[in-house]
Amino acid sequence: MVRIASCLSGFRSRFGILFLVSFLAFTIGCEDQVITEPPITSVDDEFDAGSGIEDQSLTTLQVRNLTLLGKVWGFAKYHHPAVMGGTRRWDYDLFRAIQPVLAASDLNSAAAAIVTWLDSLGAITECTQCAEAPSEAQLLPDNAWVADTATLGATLSGSLLSMFRNRPHDGGQRYVTFVPGVGNPDFSNENAYASHSAPDAGYRILALFRFWNIIQYWFPYRDVMDEDWDGILREFIPDVMEPMTSEQYRLAMLRLTARVHDSHANAWSEYLLRPPTGTDAIPVFLRFVEDELVVWGYSHEVLGPATGLAIGDVIESIDEIPVETLVDSLRVFYGASNEATLLRDIARSLTKGTGPATLTGYGASGAFELTVSRVATSELDMLPGYVHDLLGPTFQMLDEDVAYLKLSSVATTNVDSYIQQAESAEVFVIDIRNYPNEFVVFSLGGHLVSTPAPFVRFTQADPTNPGAFLWGVTISHTPIEPTFNGKVVILVDEVSQSQAEYTAMAFRAAPDAIVVGSTTAGADGNVSRIPLPGDVESMISGIGVFYPDGTPTQRVGIVPDLVVLPTIAGIRQGRDEVLEAAVSYALGRDFTLPTN
Repeated sequence: MVRIASCLSGFRSRFGILFLVSFLAFTIGCEDQVITEPPITSVDDEFDAGSGIEDQSLTTLQVRNLTLLGKVWGFAKYHHPAVMGGTRRWDYDLFRAIQPVLAASDLNSAAAAIVTWLDSLGAITECTQCAEAPSEAQLLPDNAWVADTATLGATLSGSLLSMFRNRPHDGGQRYVTFVPGVGNPDFSNENAYASHSAPDAGYRILALFRFWNIIQYWFPYRDVMDEDWDGILREFIPDVMEPMTSEQYRLAMLRLTARVHDSHANAWSEYLLRPPTGTDAIPVFLRFVEDELVVWGYSHEVLGPATGLAIGDVIESIDEIPVETLVDSLRVFYGASNEATLLRDIARSLTKGTGPATLTGYGASGAFELTVSRVATSELDMLPGYVHDLLGPTFQMLDEDVAYLKLSSVATTNVDSYIQQAESAEVFVIDIRNYPNEFVVFSLGGHLVSTPAPFVRFTQADPTNPGAFLWGVTISHTPIEPTFNGKVVILVDEVSQSQAEYTAMAFRAAPDAIVVGSTTAGADGNVSRIPLPGDVESMISGIGVFYPDGTPTQRVGIVPDLVVLPTIAGIRQGRDEVLEAAVSYALGRDFTLPTN
């Protein structure tokens, strides 16, 4: 067995702390967990060296037939007792099925080949204690296609319906388990085939089918992807069957995972391949403000100002390519729940490359054209670029009426001290334009309520009904003395993601709380890691997170009560317009932070 000290330890060792901060791929809360190495349930080494499937251009018919195979393969993976019980090496069974399906002369022939393949698994025993459909579910399985005899034919449809009716009632799954105490899916039993650094066509199809079916059956937000998921399968099948280098395959996985539109879902292991590439960057922080790409900080205190770029400068082109054109060319590689988060991530990467860069734009004094040097990212301090909170101490009294706490450096051991110091304030500002340093949802949130306050409801996958997600219990705050009795102001924006969003939901339950700022990342819920062939690794949000009344958060984010966005003028003046507007609203009078 392997003990995981925290749910982030693997990512920290593999990608480094900058990766963790850069992409905020975290969970709501992490506990030690023990992962048992998957048992070997059958001896099957036929395809260890390769799938035997050759690169090829596919006909429209072959694409259609392989699309059917991919759906049937995934359905059987999570419904057939022989596969669920671990008596088959299901990845290798796929390789055995591909060639006959590719050779089929029409859809009926392909369906017949699939029936023969499924029959080789053995007869399905009639269940004596059958699984039951969920009586109440937030999301139901999308299984209507298995009854489509016009497409599948009566024999294949009948086989799949029999498989469905006789699925094991205990919900035991070979290729997915569930994290104790949380319930998000764990795909540790999937093989990453790390030795296949340049996966052949069969392993590339396997990667596509595995990821597609994980989303189809175990992604709690498949209903808000705004994609024709069947269409995505048809689209990528011919792509991955064409001749492809290792790098092209990994870029294809970046494009595939981006189509889920979940800020947690990217091919994170291939971050260095995601365009624009390069180990150097211009030593500034960029952010889209008022639909413009704006310099809002420096990643090197000397080299940043030396570029000639000033805070508040607008960049219109990089190396003679308009920023709008660059963004449009890059968006296919960036998985994001909403446009604000996509622009956030692209802005962080736009200046990567090698050698000098030519920039055009305008500043307070007019238009400019500059040639600036890129700097090795190892020399840059990138961490300040991932928070939008105030410089200085974790807790501050901004004046006698306004207490301020930023969660980027919050400590659970100091929560009582924060509350005591804020006791006389009229307004308590909790800044979550960051990622919380520690999990303070309950330890701090309990001080903001005087009676139990519900703030969140989860959904979790139903292993007996793959594709169904059931409502869980509602979670509430338990009051903790002393109670802060003033107004609570919660600041959020596009850097507020995952645990930050969950924390904002929790604190919003305070009776006099108001959320101020702009659209958050829209990716809440504990993450589940997905291994893919070639040692590619992705993730998804693994549980559904909703307000107690069922209002969603995925892709929507934490919707502010008062929308306030920074302006280019405010950035040039060094102002925090979001904080000032929030406090002014709460106090009922103008409030301005002193500028440097």
